[in-house]
Amino acid sequence: MFLSCENYLDVDTDKDYPTVAPLNFLLTNTQVSISAIGGYNDNMGRILSTYTHQFTSREDEDQYGVKVDDIPLENDWNATYLALTDLETLISQGTKSEDLIYVGIAQLEKAYIMANAVDLWGDVPYSEATKLTSGIISPKFDDQKEIYASIFQLIETAKTNIKTGKGLKPSTDDLIYGGKTEKWIRFANTFKLKLYNQTRLTSDFDTAGFNALIAENNFFQSIEDDFQFNHFDAISPSYQRNSLFKESYESTQFGTYQSPWFYEILKGVNPNIHNGNPDPRMNYYFYNQLQPGEFPADQGDATTGDPNADYWDASTGFFSIRFGSTGPDRDKSAENSYTYPGIFPAGGRYNDGEGGSVAVLDEEFSGRGIAPHRILTYDEYLYIKAELIQTGILTTGNVTDVLESALRASFAKVDQVVANSKTTQTVPELTGSTQVETFISKIITEFTNANTAKKLEIIMTQKWVGTFGDPADQYTDYRRTGYPILANPKSTSPEYQLNNDDGFDLDDSQTVLNNNFQVSFYWPQNELSNNANSPNQKNPSTYKIFWAN
Repeated sequence: MFLSCENYLDVDTDKDYPTVAPLNFLLTNTQVSISAIGGYNDNMGRILSTYTHQFTSREDEDQYGVKVDDIPLENDWNATYLALTDLETLISQGTKSEDLIYVGIAQLEKAYIMANAVDLWGDVPYSEATKLTSGIISPKFDDQKEIYASIFQLIETAKTNIKTGKGLKPSTDDLIYGGKTEKWIRFANTFKLKLYNQTRLTSDFDTAGFNALIAENNFFQSIEDDFQFNHFDAISPSYQRNSLFKESYESTQFGTYQSPWFYEILKGVNPNIHNGNPDPRMNYYFYNQLQPGEFPADQGDATTGDPNADYWDASTGFFSIRFGSTGPDRDKSAENSYTYPGIFPAGGRYNDGEGGSVAVLDEEFSGRGIAPHRILTYDEYLYIKAELIQTGILTTGNVTDVLESALRASFAKVDQVVANSKTTQTVPELTGSTQVETFISKIITEFTNANTAKKLEIIMTQKWVGTFGDPADQYTDYRRTGYPILANPKSTSPEYQLNNDDGFDLDDSQTVLNNNFQVSFYWPQNELSNNANSPNQKNPSTYKIFWAN
């Protein structure tokens, strides 16, 4: 019997544990990996949102102080190249088996993560990256413009592969579009339009390629086309709550604070823009643990009436710290008073005005963390289109009409996120409400009466507002256009324009800024130490990305 068992000695092959991962497993894994890039827990989400003044922080990113060995910086770099490794494997295997839909999707994902890497760092390893099996252990850093040129070509190659319809067809293993190839093509075109918009100020802008893309006219059609990773709250098979929710509601060390500068623009009290036009999204963006007029008992001095707040608006209960603050109340612990990210960006709690301390384990109160990682959305596409028309790059379409459509899509997106959040709260629908119609009407009036520069500022500011919680493109937009206007701690006047007479509390010390704005980020020190072909470290306040203004 022993001798008759032909396979008994075939001990080198374990059929239960294949050495080649199936394409569907690889695809799912790449999308989970991509969803972590720019996240808030251990990656660069908090840094980028602080640099774009939607959040504030007590960490290195405060006062633009990110260092060469910053952990979130290294984590995003590592996440990029881990994802790239799986994508190259998926592309190689799919090409050999002629499963070209999988290949095309992987190529689009590769284009996205590498464009993001260039946008953050400039020159990065690309052509020799993930070539360890070929003996390359120190990949060269490719020129950023050459990488972008390759990405444009890669997008077209990916479209061609997807359109063949050849081979296996993804379904539930595609966590973004469920295998719907027409949506992947629309993403490819919309993403390519985004990249053209970013490079519109460069001397070698590809006018012919841009015109061909416009002629194709196959972009996002609605919020159902949004390129996003949909988070969920189940423990199994993988714990995938929104990273901003985990950073805020589930963290034992609160680290993400809501920006007073952003808050005041939403409230309609910034004298420069949208003054007197409060944004109806504010209660969806922020959750105030304090009720209007409630004293911050966990930090304030009830005897003297001093709330000991770096920034507090008693009229709403908004409580936070300012960017770059050196005030005596900046570092005090006030966990039961701080304003949290709300239901839209984080899947947290809708601000119903009733207040209440966030109970981390009480999902009925604090939310479930079901809010998507929005990467490229329909409303963002419309803002891109409005910018292209306003700047004369796109010669068809009415910029005012496109801006209004973008605004309406932004509000519809909030409603969609709320509807999918599994909240137990009663949350009013924004679309069609009187408040929203009034807000949009006033924005359009402001836009119509503005000069050319102000019109661009309004477009970019509303794009900044609409994409709250996903700050990578906001960081890019600011470096390209100088908009939106950010808080200036070097100002000789109080940073946020208002004083105690208006019901606000600011501690008396001026904010300071010891560092210049970083227009790119340091290459991680680990990469420079371990890669013999790495360049000398850059100065991130002077090393510009090639498309920057």
